[in-house]
Amino acid sequence: MELGLSGKTAIITGGAGGFGSAIAEELAREGVNLIIADIAIDPAAKLAAEIAQKYGVGAEAVHTDVTKRASAQAMADAA
Repeated sequence: MELGLSGKTAIITGGAGGFGSAIAEELAREGVNLIIADIAIDPAAKLAAEIAQKYGVGAEAVHTDVTKRASAQAMADAA
């Protein structure tokens, strides 16, 4: 499916597993650069590395706790 988002950047909260990782994979397939935000940084970092290698897009894992304002702001700043 062509979404017309190639070259854009998406933030995916909860991106390290489940629906988040599936969304990350689909967006990367479309050429979208990713910020994979999750409280579980190790799985997020692993997924970011795999996606970057597989699809050739930018992918960065950012430790994020969306219940904390400063953490959410740091995630937005990373993007």
